[in-house]
Order: sequence, then structure tokens, then C-alpha cells
Amino acid sequence: MKNLGLVVVTSLLSAFFAVFIYKTMFEEPQKILIKETLPAKQVDYNYTQEAPSRAAYASSSIASNPNFVEGAAAVTPAVVNIKASQESDYFWGGGGNSYGASTGSGVIISRDGYIVTNRHVIDEGDNIEVTLNDKREFSAEVIGSDPSTDLALIKIKTDTELPYLSFGNSDRLKIGEWVLAVGNPFNLESTVTAGIVSAKGRNINILEDQYSIESFIQTDAAVNPGNSGGALVNPEGELVGINTAIITRSGRYEGYSFAVPANLASKVINDLRQFGEVQRAILGVNIEAIDNKLAEKLNLPTVEGVHIREVTRKGSADLAGMKPGDVIIKINGKKTSTMPELQEQIGRYRPGNMVTAQFYRNGKLQQAKITLKNKNNSVAMSANHRDEFLLDLGFELRDLVPSEEKRLGMKGVKVVSIYRNSKIERTEMDPDYIITKVNDNRVRNMQECVNALKEAKGKVLLEGFYENYPGEYYYTFSKRK
Repeated sequence: MKNLGLVVVTSLLSAFFAVFIYKTMFEEPQKILIKETLPAKQVDYNYTQEAPSRAAYASSSIASNPNFVEGAAAVTPAVVNIKASQESDYFWGGGGNSYGASTGSGVIISRDGYIVTNRHVIDEGDNIEVTLNDKREFSAEVIGSDPSTDLALIKIKTDTELPYLSFGNSDRLKIGEWVLAVGNPFNLESTVTAGIVSAKGRNINILEDQYSIESFIQTDAAVNPGNSGGALVNPEGELVGINTAIITRSGRYEGYSFAVPANLASKVINDLRQFGEVQRAILGVNIEAIDNKLAEKLNLPTVEGVHIREVTRKGSADLAGMKPGDVIIKINGKKTSTMPELQEQIGRYRPGNMVTAQFYRNGKLQQAKITLKNKNNSVAMSANHRDEFLLDLGFELRDLVPSEEKRLGMKGVKVVSIYRNSKIERTEMDPDYIITKVNDNRVRNMQECVNALKEAKGKVLLEGFYENYPGEYYYTFSKRK
């Protein structure tokens, strides 16, 4: 019996160590968006802020730096808590109401209540609630979101001016420089942590969108679930990034956190605010990273740059005279040593903008001026226009893109989104409805549609169709209050 017991104990210990060694040496660390899901019906906003101990503060290397104190004081009033909740009338296993929620952080970027956060914080919620640093609570409207950068813009309405942060210049950040992460991890409001910039231009393959841009700022500032959408600032309190993701084995912070750089975030947020969607410019090339063998083959002076494998016919790069085999090293004077750096630089511009590319061809340095196009190979910007008149009616519209017009054989206006409790929602219209007539007047684009709606008196009749459903569909509403 003693021998049997010894065998059992030895077997268990061997199994334990085998699993431990496997996880430690072979298992890939988990790459996660720092999103915190709340248990059903257990949302509590009566948080207690934890104050750091005097001993911990005194022993910190940042205690002697007064700029950290000033920076934290300037930032915390502009960082908010966000709760996105969704209620369903039915859930698996029985009747009744089910309720789910997730929390994160956000940064106020204007006096009138615009707030930037991560898309994954709000994308599963029907109701978005914002709690300010002074405990006031507001319902928020989603202005727009971008899956390619995991950013979103929301807005609250308030009669008072709000504290806010402006985007700083993330290009000035240097590796080794101090930064602060401000957010609401584990529902602890306005938590400030410090660290250094560990790397720039990091791609961790976490975003699944076809046109995703991952050129993260990597830091070792402590970032945990609930920090998503919070602020990454320099010691002076300038907003240099939006905290988005961590790499971890445990699901908690382990020293690797990532933020969308401010220069990219600023462009994305401005697009969402102005157009309701991101105006994405592309080069029209298929690219790959430069390694030592390829650099030697192409006679490059250093192992840096982005190699063009293919060029889209009549795309931006093609029309500028670029060819397969070229190696891009700069865009508008900014180094593009890696693919993420190139994607970030191009991601800062809109279709129709012109950029200057420096590149090597056959070992010689050359330059080209490139007029950027969109994914439809056009310099036109998308027309998901956030007209206040349309918002009052309760929907957002855009022009059909050329590929849609070709496929459908006609021009029209597509419904992008419909707001809850609006006149349009009460018609039971669905998104993706394509409007072709307003009160029997043919409309071919956004401008014609908006003009027709504004000129209509009393009752309005919309005529159109859904691409995947046969027949015409008609919706009516009244412009009277």
C-alpha cells in the first residue's frame, strides 16, 4: 500500500510539473483586448478609490518628479468610466429578461462632450452610460466606430463645459520615456499608473479587420481590464495614446500593454466626428517586411523598409510610377522601417491627399508623389454624412460606392444606421435600405436625398429596396412634431 501511495503521489507531481513546464516554455501568451464584462445585474458605480501608500510612493522613482503630479491632476478629470449594457427579452434555458454589461474607460476630447474610447468597449451595448470623475452620470450617443483601429467616438449632452484633453504628438515619444496610463481598472475610478515606452510600431495581430492598422505604442505601465479606452499621457499631461490591449498568460497585466498612438487616433476620431466613418486611404500595394536576405538581394544599405511585392493596376502607387521590388523607407519624411510604421503613416491621410514616398529601386534612392485613393480605387471620400437634420429624423445615410452602383445597376442612397425611438425607427425600416425616391422624386445621391427631405411638407414617402430581398419597399413618416 505504501508503494502504491508513493506511485500515486509521484505520478501527480510529474503531471503537475509537465503541465507547468509546457505552459511556461511552449504555450503562447494570450493577446487580449482589455475588456471587462460584468456579471448580470451586478453593476455598481459606488467605487472606492484606493490611495497608494506613503511608503510605496516614497520609494518610487517618480516621487521626485513634480511633473507626474501635475500631469495626473490635469488628466484625471477628463477620464471617464463607460458602461455598455444590453437587455434581451429571452435567454437560453428559460424565459425572462437577461442582462449583460461591459465596462471600460474613455477620454473627453472637447468641452461639449465628445469622448474617445475603444470600439470593443461599446460595440455590444444598446445603452451607453458615462460616469464622469465628479460622479455625474449621462447617457451617450455613439457617433461612430472603426474596427480597423478599435477606436470609437461617443457623445454626451451637458449644459456645462467639461474638462478635456487634446491629442498630443505621439511621434515625439521616445523609447525609455516616462508615460502615465489613466483609466478605471477593476472599476477603480481614475487610477493612474506609470511606466516607460518600451517600443513603438508594435503589431500584435489582435485586430481582425481586413484594413486593420496595428502600430501600437508598447509600455510597461500597469494596464488591466477596465483600462480599455483610457488615456496614455506623457508627464506633462498630453494625450499621446489610447490604451487598448495587453499580452498576458493570466488574463491580467504582466508588463506588456499597448496603446493606439495619438497621431493616428486623432485622424480617426476627426473622421468619425465629421463623416461618421473613417476615410481610409490606401497605397494600392501588396507588401512584405525586409529581412537580412532580402536586404542583401536588393542591395539595401540597412535592413529597414517595406518591400513592394505587387502593385494594384491604376492604384495610387501604380499611377505614381512605383513598381514591384521598390522598398519604401519614408512617407512625407517619416521613417517607415517596418510594415506597421508604413500602415500607420498612410492611415493618417484621407483619399485625395498627396504624400511623398522615398524608396530604393535597384539600390538607388528615389522619390515619388502619390495621390492616395480609397479601397474602391477612387479619390472620393465616403458620404456617411452626419447632417443634423438627418439625425433629428433618426438615421445616417451615405452614397452608394462605385462597386455597389455597378452591381445594382443604379444610383441611390444607403441607410447606414437608425437611431432608437426616432421617427425612422417607428417606420420599421432596417439598415441597408437603399432609397431611390422621396415623395416620388428620384434621388441619386446624398445631396439630392437631403434636399428632397428638407423640401417635403407634412407626410414623407420613401421608396426603395433591399439588395438581398425582392421587390420595392415603402416607408412613410410625418415631419410634424
